[in-house]
Amino acid sequence: MNDRVLSLEGVHNFRDAGGYAVAGGDRMKRGAVWRSGQHHGASDADLEQIAGLGLASVFDLRTSKERETHPCRRPQDFAAKVFFAPDPEVRHAPHIAAAQVARQRTAESTRESLVRNYGGIVFRPELQAMIRGWFDELAQGQGASLVNCMAGKDRTGIAVAMLHAGLGVHRDDIMADYLLTNSAGDVEARIASGGETIRVITGQLDDAVLRVLMGVEAEYLDTAWAAIDERYGSTDAYLEGALGLDASKRGRLQAMLIES
Repeated sequence: MNDRVLSLEGVHNFRDAGGYAVAGGDRMKRGAVWRSGQHHGASDADLEQIAGLGLASVFDLRTSKERETHPCRRPQDFAAKVFFAPDPEVRHAPHIAAAQVARQRTAESTRESLVRNYGGIVFRPELQAMIRGWFDELAQGQGASLVNCMAGKDRTGIAVAMLHAGLGVHRDDIMADYLLTNSAGDVEARIASGGETIRVITGQLDDAVLRVLMGVEAEYLDTAWAAIDERYGSTDAYLEGALGLDASKRGRLQAMLIES
């Protein structure tokens, strides 16, 4: 799995979301869809590697506050269209929201908070709007696209999971891609970088709490799938009803992102 991870110095969790088998025996293209954390700490060498990807679009799922405190660095003459998420009523990433739940937070209470947050993340209007726009852009086949948030694991994880589901990637592979956050690249550097960002907003954090906040667990994504089933009856009904992925758009998306 780690052959899909782009090794960068200051951008974490940067990886190719393609290459997975889809129903029918074909495969999702490599190099067409990328996912990552924020690019605030990108080195010049990182920017050179990112420029080489030929990105046509970037979907930044962070709030305006996150973008203001940690603006992304971009390669010189960066030509990709950058789309920004509208601000939500609940203004923080799930892991930051979990960090703010209680003054005496523990690793276990933080984990429980993340599970609860995943029961609602798939219904957040601003995230749904960004995923709809991302699907529209991908279906037009304009070129490679990147989706990112702060840590590249929660909002980004949901967006990529929904794309994979729409393309027919097996649920086991969707989970494997989601969990790759825990081992992609320099894990300790990623946790330290996330800790710096979170502490700007929440104050001091116990190291054990930080490690929970910066990781993912299968139960989180399973909670999101269960919430979708409870409200919509099926993932396909959610993809169409909430994310606009009807049969026509799904066909265009598959034509652009799947190869034999």
